[in-house]
This record gives sequence, C-alpha cells and structure tokens, in this order.
Amino acid sequence: MNMNPKQRRSQIKQFLDANGKADIDQLAESLDVSHMTIRRDLTQLEAENQVIRTHGGAILHKSLIKETPYARKEVEELQAKKAIAQEAVALIEKNATILIDSGTTTLELVRLLKDRDDLTVITNDIKIASELINAKPKCIVTGGEVQPEVGTLYGSHAQELLRTIHVDLFILGAHAVDKNAGVTAPTLEKARIKQLMMEAAEKTWLISDSRKFNEKAFAHVCDLGLLEGIISDARLSENEAETYHEKIQLVQF
Repeated sequence: MNMNPKQRRSQIKQFLDANGKADIDQLAESLDVSHMTIRRDLTQLEAENQVIRTHGGAILHKSLIKETPYARKEVEELQAKKAIAQEAVALIEKNATILIDSGTTTLELVRLLKDRDDLTVITNDIKIASELINAKPKCIVTGGEVQPEVGTLYGSHAQELLRTIHVDLFILGAHAVDKNAGVTAPTLEKARIKQLMMEAAEKTWLISDSRKFNEKAFAHVCDLGLLEGIISDARLSENEAETYHEKIQLVQF
C-alpha cells in the first residue's frame, strides 16, 4: 500500500535516526518512490527544522552541534586531551613531515613535540603555529583567512598550499564523530580543508576525546574506514566502543 506524505516523512526520519544520514538514492529505493518525491519530502522536513539538506541527501537537524569558541574548548576535557596527546606521540616517527589539524587536542600534541628538531610541521592553526615560534620543529603555516574566536585558517590560500604538498602523516582533529556519519565538521569550508589534508598524507590518524563521539555536525569530512585509526579516552561504554571497533582501529586508555 502506498504511503501518504506524512507516513513517508516519518519513515525518512526513522531512517535518519538509525543511520545518521541518508541520500536520495537510498530513500527513493527504500520507499519505492521517485527521486523528485524524496526531494519534496526533504524540502518539507527542512522547512519544519527537522532535517538539514546536504549534497544528495540529508541529516537530522536536531543531531547537529555547532562550532565552539577557542577559549571554551581550551579548558574543556583538558586532562583527557593531554592524555590522548601522550598516546599520539608514538605515531610521530623520526624525520617525519606531518600535517597537524586545528584544535585543542592537536595543540596538546604539538606541545609534546617542541624539542624534536627532526620534524617538519604544517598546520592551519595560528595557536599551534605560535606554540612553535621558539621550538625546534620546522613550522609551515597554510595561510588563509583566520576564523574569529577559533584561530583556524581556511579558504582558497590554505587549499592551494595543501594541493601542492605530500606528507608522511596527518593528525586529524574532529568536531564530531559518529559510527555511521563518520567525521563531520561545522562548515563546508572546514570540511574541505580536512579532506585536502587527508589527500596530502600517507596516513591519517584521528585524535579526539570521547565527548565528541556519537555526535554529528553539518559537513561530512570522511567515513571512518578512510582513517588509519582513532586515539581516544576510555569513557565510551563497552557496547559503544565495540561498534566503533567494527569499523576502525580504536585505541583507548
């Protein structure tokens, strides 16, 4: 029996609840309706502030988290971030060239590398760059526009540099991590910078405290399967950790 529009939109929301995101092809096939019908449904759901339209699909509106100012991020989960950074040091091989993403967990990692004279660090974070002014690693800044209250560099200048380099390792910071939605960022611009950093690197490791797990932001960065692994703290429940282990190497302590 054909569903009416209200029933169909309820099914779409249930699909999003279960999967974190949905694309038009999936929904059209699952509900046995046309792509145009799904687009109309998503447009109506977006008008009701229930979903956010993305390229080719949608995610739940209520599941999105926003950008956090640097001054607030700097003091949140500080001990966990320091411990994660201690674990991540083992990833940095001798004479490595590394890309380090913006963020306060990545900043804690950089503070542990300040005496390494064998490293070249490329970053899109002015706080990280300033930390290395009087340190031993060689530091290269991507350039670009500075995001107010956050200190991230983004835009065409940053993208241009990232397209011209190749590095051993990218240390990715995350705004949100979800087993189905993958890694997401609050803006399309920031997601694109992270994607270009991944493309420039032989390997990508994500470092993030567990507070950011089971969350989603607006713009998709990558699926978890594209990462070498994740380093986090051990505050996820056993069941939650197991769902991530099925998709990715998860190092907890």
